[in-house]
Amino acid sequence: MDLHAWITQQVDLVERLLDEHEWPPSQAEGVRLRCEADRRILARHTLNTDDCFESACLGCDLDSWGLPNTENLNDCPELLDLAHAHGLTDEILAGLDRPQAPDHRLPEGPAYTLRITSYPTQPAETSDVPAALRGPHWKP
Repeated sequence: MDLHAWITQQVDLVERLLDEHEWPPSQAEGVRLRCEADRRILARHTLNTDDCFESACLGCDLDSWGLPNTENLNDCPELLDLAHAHGLTDEILAGLDRPQAPDHRLPEGPAYTLRITSYPTQPAETSDVPAALRGPHWKP
């Protein structure tokens, strides 16, 4: 379970307690609104599965180089703040799985070796180059 899943589990628990009337009625609406806000943040800050940085946080966007601002979802500042409000401790965070991007490298071995093949080419025909474009060291 990663940080996103842990927070989702905490929000589910709070909503279940709301449904079981574990909150005083005077606080229930505020707690319900907080859960909705948490779910909106969770919907925005998810794994970025659209490119090769599949462990990155989609909601944290990209920097000016096109690289993710947050390379791993568990390091997302928004999710870490949200998790803190739900009681996240350093011990819990250390025990969570870290999303891993898949290894996109080709397998090693002779079948996957890059082979560069050169093909003979015909010399370029230069006899029709206009005289105005020929330099002082022109050789047709």
